Amino acid sequence: MKILYVTSEAVPFCKTGGLADVAGSLPPSLAKQGAEVAVVLPLYQKVKEKFGDQLYFECYDYVDLGWRHIYCGLFSLERDGVTWYFLDNEQYFARWELYGHLDDGERFGYFSRAVVKMLDRMKFWPDVVHYNDWQSALVPVYLKDDGVREDRYRSIKTVLTIHNIEYQGRYNPYVLGELFGLDAGWVKDGTLLMDGDLNLLKGAILCADAVNAVSPTYASELKMPYFAHHMESILQRCSDKLSGVLNGIDMKLYDPRTDPRIAANFSVEDMAGKTTDKAALQKLVGLREEPHTPILAMVSRLVSHKGLDLICEVLHDIMDLPVQMVILGKGDQKYEDFFRWASQQYPGRMSVQLDYNEDLSMAIYGGADLFLMPSKSEPCGLSQMIAMRYGAVPIVRETGGLKDTVQPRDAISDTGTGFTFAHYSSGDMLYVIREAVYLYKDYPDAFARLRQRAMECDFSWARSAREYLRIYANITGQEWPVSNGESAVRAAEAPAEAPTPVEEVPAEPAPAEEATAETAAAEVPVEAAAAEAPVEIPAAEVPAAAPPAVEAPAAEATVETPAAEVPVENAVPAEEAVEKPAMEAAEEIVPETEKAPKTSKKTAKKAAKTAKKSAKKGSNKK
Repeated sequence: MKILYVTSEAVPFCKTGGLADVAGSLPPSLAKQGAEVAVVLPLYQKVKEKFGDQLYFECYDYVDLGWRHIYCGLFSLERDGVTWYFLDNEQYFARWELYGHLDDGERFGYFSRAVVKMLDRMKFWPDVVHYNDWQSALVPVYLKDDGVREDRYRSIKTVLTIHNIEYQGRYNPYVLGELFGLDAGWVKDGTLLMDGDLNLLKGAILCADAVNAVSPTYASELKMPYFAHHMESILQRCSDKLSGVLNGIDMKLYDPRTDPRIAANFSVEDMAGKTTDKAALQKLVGLREEPHTPILAMVSRLVSHKGLDLICEVLHDIMDLPVQMVILGKGDQKYEDFFRWASQQYPGRMSVQLDYNEDLSMAIYGGADLFLMPSKSEPCGLSQMIAMRYGAVPIVRETGGLKDTVQPRDAISDTGTGFTFAHYSSGDMLYVIREAVYLYKDYPDAFARLRQRAMECDFSWARSAREYLRIYANITGQEWPVSNGESAVRAAEAPAEAPTPVEEVPAEPAPAEEATAETAAAEVPVEAAAAEAPVEIPAAEVPAAAPPAVEAPAAEATVETPAAEVPVENAVPAEEAVEKPAMEAAEEIVPETEKAPKTSKKTAKKAAKTAKKSAKKGSNKK
């Protein structure tokens, strides 16, 4: 199976959020499962500077976008069993920031158009094009637009992954032709029109052969107005092709045993390094070096759906607890201003880093004791998985992927992997934060067991890759690839194997009357029945030409094992295997013409006796 994965960012080349982690990990996992995989993304300035000497120039061409005729270069790089393609155009991509520009619509419209244009320059023609979010949402639209003129585009199946439905790519519908080079019919028929706006994500959903969200719970939530941002009617209409596949993380990259990005390595068996990492974090971000005070951490974009309003409401109550707090991230100005002010109110106990720094984030994961994610909505979330991997016990709201990955702690049964709350309420959040802090302080053994269970969770991509391959197989009709001996799915979907023939064993000839009954059941001539052991055929396998058998009463019926499935040495003689009611029924349904004539010894003797009498009478007459 040939898969082309289209993304606007991917680790290790460029990253702003969880999409990059998914795009960097899923394609190699698909390749390990036996698929041919290529990934295509823009050639940003930071990618060129960091990986430019490793890129191979393939070719160049020109892309038509509205009235524009624009250069497009194609570069490639082989890595982790995947071919990584980069589309080059300095006018659009030679910028430090990936998003947030006034011409983002034109930039990613060009990107989608260029992906379709350069398909025949890549090393294979894809069976599936898998695209992500609004930045590549026009790929299936361009494929269908080109498919009107060229048949080869119609063979390509498309899959859309929704990472966050809040971002939809909404524009003025009057720019459809000038900006994206599409006919007005795409708006007039409603494919790209929603609430008076040009909506790229809506078009992507409607045009895709399959749509998936990044967790099962999020897939269900997308049909509800609270979570769908006005798209619930579209997802309800497309519910037959909507599914949820939980993301994973790179278990080798995020491994506290070997990670060089943390101060000291540690494991479930030896947690000594965790203490060193905690002291290093406190020193790094300006917290007091207190080994017995739990550190509550957040690594997040500072935007409303991350639940920051809840923290703002009860921040002083949180800081009244015996806890330290560290926050890393940037986003909306109002949240940045609030947390900047808050850190000044609690010097030495609260640290706020208004930036995104990969090394600092890993230091936080390695040194924190508790990890807070009170999201209003969270499609999947990777931070909680990484935190659990590094022994930072999660405190999360039960939504999206947070609900699917964190099992609530049960004190009675001593189970669970973290702390959860269901309602979007600052009071409920504060309650579980208090519970977590006091468990850490007052019951260290119970906290250690909870931390151990969290660290032992398996969030590898192998599981997710198998689910994606199943989606690809469903829409293409191809066989699901099997790798590493994993054949359960294929075995379940494959037709049952024919039973192994049983060697026929000669038997004593049956009496004529019994042979007649057996012959009726199996439709075997009497002569053959006398020569060899009769083989029973279950009623379900009797040819249609035979008259329907009369079923025995339910109370007397038993399940018969077909003779072909019974080992020879354990075979039961046919006359013993047939229940009496079944034999009687068999006798009733055999037509008179098919019944064996009952010319037995008795009949022969009678005929001989009659002949003898006739001869005697003739003799007497003489």
